[in-house]
Amino acid sequence: MSKQIDKAMPQAEFIAQDYQGSGKLKDKTILISGGDSGIGRAVALHAAREGAKIAFIYHTDADAAEQTRKAIESEGAEVLVIQGNVGKSSNCDAAVAKVIDHWGELHVLVNNAGFQKPFDSLTDISDEQWAAHFDVNMHGMFYLARAALPHLNEGASIINTTSVNAFAGNKHLVPYTATKGAINGFTRALALQLAQKGIRVNEVAPGPVVTEIQLTFKGYDDDIIKDMDKVTPMQRMGQPREMAAAFVYLACQDSSFVTGQTIHVNGGMIING
Repeated sequence: MSKQIDKAMPQAEFIAQDYQGSGKLKDKTILISGGDSGIGRAVALHAAREGAKIAFIYHTDADAAEQTRKAIESEGAEVLVIQGNVGKSSNCDAAVAKVIDHWGELHVLVNNAGFQKPFDSLTDISDEQWAAHFDVNMHGMFYLARAALPHLNEGASIINTTSVNAFAGNKHLVPYTATKGAINGFTRALALQLAQKGIRVNEVAPGPVVTEIQLTFKGYDDDIIKDMDKVTPMQRMGQPREMAAAFVYLACQDSSFVTGQTIHVNGGMIING
């Protein structure tokens, strides 16, 4: 499965046909925010191939959500599609309730919904724009984790999507980078709080990836998109499918002794960060 997101970027790849599922997530129920596209779609497809039941939340792109639903079903997995803005706590409560009503259980929460907008200067950022970044990227993560927690038992996993920008910084993305730094602290603190309950909390920090979120640079500075493959030591952008295996690892029992950690999937931009 591939998609041309922009002519300046490679085709997006969500899952490799030779990826062999081995039942790592058999009978597990997973809720993914921002699951209709990009990294979220790739995680959904890999988890489906590993035997999971998939619920995902999308905000406004009904066409992308329908494409993802069909792709998950083509893997032979059950799927529940939920529309909502994770920046509102009531939507997050409702999403978790729908999963519990539908399947009666929840094993893995993937907090992946994200929003970014570039700015030249801190003085260009309005109160509303600053708040919008935290509403989606950080508040939604808190709301979903809080709603999910009463339904998570020993062996459950919470996986948050942070970013290389939280470690390297990005002068164009100050609000986005700030939210990703907050996610790092949230992940580590919550991991300590839940460790004795046997619930693991970790995060994945992608580098530049072929996803729709990069299109926020169009009209701002098109050269940023054109030159994004030059940012990493590997001299290319990552594919959504290359992120997904890290989520599978953190979701399954292969990572049973891993909590409070960051997996960097960034082509070498951050080493031992």
